[in-house]
Amino acid sequence: MQVSRRHFFTAAASTVATAAAFPQQFVTAQEPAQRPAQRTRPPRIGVSTYSYWRFRPDTKLTIEECVNLAAETGFDAIEVLHIQMEDESNATLQRIKQAAFRSGLDLCGFSTHQGFVSPDPDVRQRNVEHTIRCIELAYAMGIPTMRVNTGRWGTIKSFDELMAQKGIEPKLEGVSEDEGFQWVIDSFEKCLKTAEKCGVVLGLENHWGLGRTADGVIRVIDAIDSPWLRATLDTGNFLERQYEQYEQLAPYAVFVQAKTYMGGGTWYTLEIDYDRVAKLLADRNYQGYVSLEFEGQAPHEQAIPESLTLLRRAFGTIS
Repeated sequence: MQVSRRHFFTAAASTVATAAAFPQQFVTAQEPAQRPAQRTRPPRIGVSTYSYWRFRPDTKLTIEECVNLAAETGFDAIEVLHIQMEDESNATLQRIKQAAFRSGLDLCGFSTHQGFVSPDPDVRQRNVEHTIRCIELAYAMGIPTMRVNTGRWGTIKSFDELMAQKGIEPKLEGVSEDEGFQWVIDSFEKCLKTAEKCGVVLGLENHWGLGRTADGVIRVIDAIDSPWLRATLDTGNFLERQYEQYEQLAPYAVFVQAKTYMGGGTWYTLEIDYDRVAKLLADRNYQGYVSLEFEGQAPHEQAIPESLTLLRRAFGTIS
């Protein structure tokens, strides 16, 4: 059916007049596309396989054993620690995915290590290639986000000593901090094409080195300005002004790691008010997962169920 120019313009004028007379109806119709979604349910609570292992020789469980324990305890999801994996073959990756599925658990995160704070371009490139490989592993397991790090200067060799210094270490001689940040930014940019192709969001964690502070993490994220690089917020890695820094990082967060320290921490113990953390995240409409990272001395058989109860109460999944 053909419409005359005169009829078209008459109809258009009528629509404009109606919109002017009843502006609220037209605004309301557009609001859902413009307004950010509001959280309608509490976050799902997961657990990192690190919580069972913690680099202790007496609890070096396999990923599949951790999946079974997480399901028995009642978690909603599980986060896989890459360095804990004994085998990266596709058969193993698919067994992990199947074990989680059969247990009713989401595979919610993949926690990896890399370091780009080096003046040696070959070192940075090897870490880029390692990160790309890890993105592909996450994709093979169907994991949608991957924890990444900036890396650190390496001027303090012992991690125990680094923790004694609260994660603060001198930079390399003859190198500026700005140069270090540029190495990190350039390296992550090389990983983004694979992240986008695989649908894996990189979550830059506040995890020592140039990512020790919220300011450092945000500096990298803002410089790259990509939806495929956001933040993993670790509640246990801000050793000063913790709630202020939680607030800074929360708008960037796609994943949250929640530390607990039953029996006293391995390197330190933080007092974390999870009721306050839960409210802070809810106020910023965080809708992602909260993954337990137990880092205490108590046996995991006791501490991990206690930690789950604590997090469920704080985040509103039990009264």
